[in-house]
Amino acid sequence: MLSLDPSGPEWDCPLGSKDLEEEGPWGGGSGLPPTGCFPGSWRQDVGLDCKGSPEGAEARAWTVYYYSLLQSCLQQAGLPETQDRSQVPRTGCPGAEVTLCVLGSPSTFLPVLLEGGVQSPGNMLLCLSPAWLMKVPAPGQPGEAALLVSKAVSFHPGGLTFLDDFVPPRRATYFLAGLGLGPGRGREAAELARDLTCPTGASAELARLLEDRLLTRQLLAQQGGVAVPATLAFTYKPPGLLRGGDASLGLRLVELSGKEGQETLVKEEVETFLCSEALGDILQVAVKLSGWRWRGRQAWRLHPRAELGAVVDTVLALLEKLEEEESVLVEAVYPPAQLPCSDGPSPGPGLAVRICAVVCRTQGDRPLLSKVVCGVGRGDRPLRHHNSLPRTLEVALAQCGLGEEAQVAAVRQRVKAAAEAALAAVLALEAGLSAEQRGGRRAHTDFLGVDFALTAAGGVLTPVALELNGGLCLEACGALEGLWAAPRLGPAADEAVAAPLVETMLRRSARCLMEGKQLLVVGAGGVSKKFVWEAARDYGLQLHLVESDPNHFASQLVQTFIHFDMTEHRRDEENARLLAELVRARGLKLDGCFSYWDDCLVLTALLCQELGLPCSSPAAMRLAKQKSLTQLHLLRHHGPPWPAPSLHAVPCCPLESEADVERAVHQVPLPGVMKLEFGAGAVGVRLVEDAPQCHEHFSRITRDLQGEADHPGIGLGWGNAMLLMEFVEGTEHDVDLVLFGGRLLAAFVSDNGPTRLPGFTETAACMPTGLAPEQEAQMVQAAFRCCLGCGLLDGVFNVELKLTGAGPRLIEINPRMGGFYLRDWILELYGVDLLLAAVMVACGLRPALPTRPRARGHLVGVMCLVSQHLQALSSTASRETLQALHDRGLLRLNLLEEALVPGEYEEPYCSVACAGPSPTEARLRLLGLCQGLGIDGPSYPVAHFLSHFK
Repeated sequence: MLSLDPSGPEWDCPLGSKDLEEEGPWGGGSGLPPTGCFPGSWRQDVGLDCKGSPEGAEARAWTVYYYSLLQSCLQQAGLPETQDRSQVPRTGCPGAEVTLCVLGSPSTFLPVLLEGGVQSPGNMLLCLSPAWLMKVPAPGQPGEAALLVSKAVSFHPGGLTFLDDFVPPRRATYFLAGLGLGPGRGREAAELARDLTCPTGASAELARLLEDRLLTRQLLAQQGGVAVPATLAFTYKPPGLLRGGDASLGLRLVELSGKEGQETLVKEEVETFLCSEALGDILQVAVKLSGWRWRGRQAWRLHPRAELGAVVDTVLALLEKLEEEESVLVEAVYPPAQLPCSDGPSPGPGLAVRICAVVCRTQGDRPLLSKVVCGVGRGDRPLRHHNSLPRTLEVALAQCGLGEEAQVAAVRQRVKAAAEAALAAVLALEAGLSAEQRGGRRAHTDFLGVDFALTAAGGVLTPVALELNGGLCLEACGALEGLWAAPRLGPAADEAVAAPLVETMLRRSARCLMEGKQLLVVGAGGVSKKFVWEAARDYGLQLHLVESDPNHFASQLVQTFIHFDMTEHRRDEENARLLAELVRARGLKLDGCFSYWDDCLVLTALLCQELGLPCSSPAAMRLAKQKSLTQLHLLRHHGPPWPAPSLHAVPCCPLESEADVERAVHQVPLPGVMKLEFGAGAVGVRLVEDAPQCHEHFSRITRDLQGEADHPGIGLGWGNAMLLMEFVEGTEHDVDLVLFGGRLLAAFVSDNGPTRLPGFTETAACMPTGLAPEQEAQMVQAAFRCCLGCGLLDGVFNVELKLTGAGPRLIEINPRMGGFYLRDWILELYGVDLLLAAVMVACGLRPALPTRPRARGHLVGVMCLVSQHLQALSSTASRETLQALHDRGLLRLNLLEEALVPGEYEEPYCSVACAGPSPTEARLRLLGLCQGLGIDGPSYPVAHFLSHFK
């Protein structure tokens, strides 16, 4: 809060100044660091020197200072001292591993560093000196450079840290620096961040724009609709980005042709401003300088609104200090808000609240509020970050007299909306800048700190954005989280402030690692897999395709198209050898080979084996592909270790003849489920009650589905053998897993609605799961154990299970990425792309995934079938109508088939879903939508299909 000290009108203090580091070398300062700041007992004889990059005495002193600051921060957080391992250099895999590099003050970036150590152990690196880094020209990318890390402090789970040397140096896949624009380490950091091949979360060029208070206020007010202080600005030769202010927004921009002889103009403008309605009942104004040059060292003065002459004199005095693209601001000073629940005016000066919000860029460039902290202080004193203790919004408002839950929730929602709108406006600005203006092709703002004051305009508590910053708000949030450091005094925070930021760092790192990779795709799939080609272009992948259809649309979207008939999968071993010869003959230098199409999974594994590329073994793929083999193999897998996969397997019998059917009905308890051994999409799956139904269904499938031509894409190229398995009662769920080297990296559980028995075509789904945490963990572990039991160690797999009273039971394993809507939903809710994870595994790279991905909402969807919805899909719910609703954000459409062709053996035509902050809200939205579109009806009761999600 801006406020006036009764002792005098002048404060020579940097309101909104940045963190302490900016008074040191990161902010452009110079000289030696302060001494005796950190009482502690940590070791001093650590290897801070970097071989080949000696530091001068002053630079060395700052490196020692920041190392001691790190130890002090760790000490206060109850974490162990950094261990020095620099005498035994780490080797690593340069160019094949995630390397998240931070250069800056440990106190500012500690939340990011600790969270990075959890989400990507050993890959979050803190450099305490620019000398620990080196830029080298990037081959084939003129003007850009790779960033190499020779020395750093690495972060690991539990807050463990190690001082490491890297030989050879690690190549950064993400760089985040504390930037300054003056001399010293800040300038070195800015130079290191410029024009890198790896993604960067900040640059000096972007920082310069965001440090211009006038530019950001205009941007927030005009583009984001965010409330900002009423401001009059006198600007000298303004930058091109600073367009004329809109007076209706409370911003008035006056362009000056010179700095002298402006007395008359200044007096007229100031007088008009002080009398304007924009100031409302404001009693004071502040006069200050704006521009990146005044970062962290700005002097300003407060004046009563009635003192026109004093305000004019201050403006004229500050005009003399202006350089090009700088401004003098006259702005409103908001008094402490009288909160609705407070017991009238207090006898003292009252309490002021300053709100600090951290907002992060997430998947799809969407802003997400990460955390809110507040400072509370006297209403007659300037309230800055380092002179108030951080506390939650709820505690801060309660201290000021506002404790009513609904009102506090309303304030939080307004802060969230304003903070996210602020970052959205910044991202929109950046999107219009050239690479040079941003400081590099890969430079983007990934997080933002927004400082707000609370005003009570019109009786409504409204957050007013005072300034943008990153480091201060991040540090304040970290300090709040540090309250729960050892010894444990209370509950941990819901989510670390840096969690969304680290997820973004990992996501951008994955893109960096995969750009330009050469991949062979085996089998193009249908319309439901169109996203593959769009994503490949977005990720910069170079795809080569093997496909049986010479006229497939994807043949025009790849670098190399190889037409090869692979529909007869009983010849996969021979075809794999022939394909390997074709690949070598074409001189393709592949980094990986993968498939997402059921029919081609075993062929892909065989081809990888021929080409020496990473993949799960062909034996494991065969085991998972043939459903009866999967179950019978796992039934024999009793362990150890325990629990064994046999606990999840279901008795079954393979069927190739009528005699097999007769034998099976005496071995498998009925009712049972009959399905194709190599089938997909639940085609031909049926509940059978007795022996006659078993024989009847076997005869029908044997007659109707004999080969690939009868129903392409469901596995008939493997033959039409069937199996009979026991029917288990329970709720059905999908578990999508990412495995690398036999380690579980990520798992996503979704719930399915009841099917239309005796068929098993999917009807509805919900994500994330509504299961209790223990049940969810049981499902994940069951899926994981079943994959390991089959030898599936590397890849993205979809496992279908039922949760019974006795625990999870396996339906089947799909040894590929989940189909239908699953990839889209997981990307939307969790920001994790299963396709990107799959191609990383295919290239032998560990996917860069968050350790604990958290859903950002809920999705509930229903399937549309041509047999049930032909009339609606041709009218009220036409493809064009559904797409238009999707584009407006009213539903989420996933098209699974191209044509409206009814048939006895059908797969869903499309999935229609609604999002919501809770499963109940998403479900009710979807139900209303389905009723309006004609999808709901007596023969297709959507309410029943959604009943599992209550």
